[in-house]
Amino acid sequence: MASTKRRYSKEEFAHRGDTMYENDVRPHLKADDEGKFAAIDIESGAYEVDLDELQACHRLRARVPEAQIWMVRVGSRYVHRFGSRDRRGTP
Repeated sequence: MASTKRRYSKEEFAHRGDTMYENDVRPHLKADDEGKFAAIDIESGAYEVDLDELQACHRLRARVPEAQIWMVRVGSRYVHRFGSRDRRGTP
């Protein structure tokens, strides 16, 4: 798969991605989409949702070859979490 050159600053990329997710994608998601990945093209608004982030990206690129993809995990503030979780209070 060929690399697509980024056409926006990091700040603009993130702003467009977050705005499209909140306004255009999130209202169409169902409860069973929780934990899945949403790959969003920040230019066209096209998106794909899948349990596998690469599959979501591949399907989106098949539809929009030059997609500027913003990735979101449905129901989470993070796509991936690094480090351990707070385990206080667990035996």
